[in-house]
Amino acid sequence: MTLRALISVSDKSKLDGFAGNLVDLGWQIFSTGGTRDFLNKPGREISAVEDLTGFPEILGGRVKTLHPLIYGGILARRGNPDDANDLEEHAIETIDLVAVNLYPFVESITNKELKLNEALEQIDIGGVTLLRAAAKNFPSVLVIVDPEDYEGVVNNLRSGIVPLSERRRLARKAFQHVSLYDAAIAKYLGIDMGSAGLIDLEDDLSDQIVIPVKKKNSLRYGENPHQKAALYETLPIGSIPKGISSAKQLNGLELSFNNILDSDAAWNIVCDFPEEPTVAIIKHGNPCGLASRKKLEDAFNAALEGDTISAFGGIIASNKNIDTATATKIYESFYEIVLAPGFDDEALNILKKKKNLRLLEMGPPVLQKNAIDIRSIRDAFLVQTSDSLNEGEWTVVTEEQPNENQLEDLKFAWKAIRHVKSNAIIVVKDRSIRGMGAGQPNRVISVQLAIDKAGSDGVQGGVLASDAFFPFADGLEIALDAGIKSVVQPGGSIRDEEIIQAANNKGASMILTGVRHFRH
Repeated sequence: MTLRALISVSDKSKLDGFAGNLVDLGWQIFSTGGTRDFLNKPGREISAVEDLTGFPEILGGRVKTLHPLIYGGILARRGNPDDANDLEEHAIETIDLVAVNLYPFVESITNKELKLNEALEQIDIGGVTLLRAAAKNFPSVLVIVDPEDYEGVVNNLRSGIVPLSERRRLARKAFQHVSLYDAAIAKYLGIDMGSAGLIDLEDDLSDQIVIPVKKKNSLRYGENPHQKAALYETLPIGSIPKGISSAKQLNGLELSFNNILDSDAAWNIVCDFPEEPTVAIIKHGNPCGLASRKKLEDAFNAALEGDTISAFGGIIASNKNIDTATATKIYESFYEIVLAPGFDDEALNILKKKKNLRLLEMGPPVLQKNAIDIRSIRDAFLVQTSDSLNEGEWTVVTEEQPNENQLEDLKFAWKAIRHVKSNAIIVVKDRSIRGMGAGQPNRVISVQLAIDKAGSDGVQGGVLASDAFFPFADGLEIALDAGIKSVVQPGGSIRDEEIIQAANNKGASMILTGVRHFRH
């Protein structure tokens, strides 16, 4: 009995050799338009699908393989008497291998000029159905979506048997391929082409969420060496700004799991400061240093002064290209990673002298909007809209008004505070973080840590930001007694009046924003 294969692929890499090996092994190959043209060579005749079905392609190629003579041949259960009778009655011959990969939908829609009707033509129908049918019947039908699997399949066929475990692996891969494809289409249909680009149509979370995610690479290990880990990235659909997974690494060691988490935190911070040169230094997910200045070198120096001890071995992110002066300063100490939109030539030469220093070229910093934030819990996921920068409606609730310098620092602090883990308190002076209390079980401890770290120099003339309201006046009073004269916080406590009075008692100004920025 002649074994038969159906091949219809958009990715034709390694296809010629694969088809040649099948022919050498005595297989008969059926194929569709472009794939058949590619494979047909003198001495190697590839049969057309219409030779099998007796029906031509119609609707401009929209209908090619959707036919009982094909799906009967794929789905028939070998060894099932009823199925065998149906095959004989309807003169259907079995199909033993299906090699299909789908229309390049994702690649097509990266073109922002693509019209909706053009995108719809890139949605594969027959290919998806072929894969599902073959994968469903994997004990009898080989299904291949990845050219990297051709060689292994041929070697198994030469040996005379393809193990059931391998057939099952290929079937699982086929269903994953189809699932990713469908998720990409569903995501695309949730956006629209507007005059400013791709716009998200969903204002809230759908009952069902599909996220097209593909493995980019394995990692050495997870948070700890005994944990396995890999990096997966969403397919490029819509206007999601580029992140760490899209960075171009110019130097240094492979990124670890923790490197990626910290780099993401660092890049997200500087994206909130698109104009004046800004540098963030991250350690364990929190900004131990953050500053804005007119010159990048000065911003780095100010960020470093925020916590010179914690900065050692940290992650540096800049919203501007790294210049020679800044690179020279960075070179003086040990850091794990430097992220920036780009690097000047001389700066790159300086930093590359540190062979282990990871240098990530990020492209322009873009504030992310309309994204979703996904957290895992045991056996489930929590999904929320991202905490995009929201300044709220600022209201001065004290007798004292913040002066111009204080107001500038308060604005800086309110941008920064949402990147610090709760309970979050920061002291800011001259647009740089001077002290931070993060991740503490109560706000009083966070206040004390921030005040102690800032020291008298940071507190005098500095401002304080809190990511959530003060439940009691005690935490605020610690800051006011230390010398803080201006505060920004959401408000909303049942004791707001008591807390406002505490500020008035010390002649301090306070702004309530009405917006909380918890970060657990």
